[in-house]
Amino acid sequence: MASNAKSLAQALFQPKHAWFRAIHAGDIPVGFIMTYEDREKPEFFLWRIMVDSEHQGRGYAREALELLVERLRSIPQARQLTTCHVPGEGGPGGFYQKFGFRYTGDKMGEELAMKLELGPPVS
Repeated sequence: MASNAKSLAQALFQPKHAWFRAIHAGDIPVGFIMTYEDREKPEFFLWRIMVDSEHQGRGYAREALELLVERLRSIPQARQLTTCHVPGEGGPGGFYQKFGFRYTGDKMGEELAMKLELGPPVS
């Protein structure tokens, strides 16, 4: 998993396509979420979602992902959100599946690809 500093550096080199936000619990920063978005292709990829280990299991990642999906559904080009993860015990695969992501059968290096259908844009 990349650090927040590395994620921010990557975002700075992709200013046209990187969207990122801190995840807060009140005034306390607890995590980070970042997407790669290319509206011309269209391609929307969940690049990072991280919650500090001290704050995991409290629903912050799910709430952040719900807000992200709500935002993406307002973008006419956004029909699906993809992501990938390294398989293994303690990995995020189960979390993504519970949220509605489905495995595509594709791999990105050693990572398993998943997608979430967003449906038609919200009017």
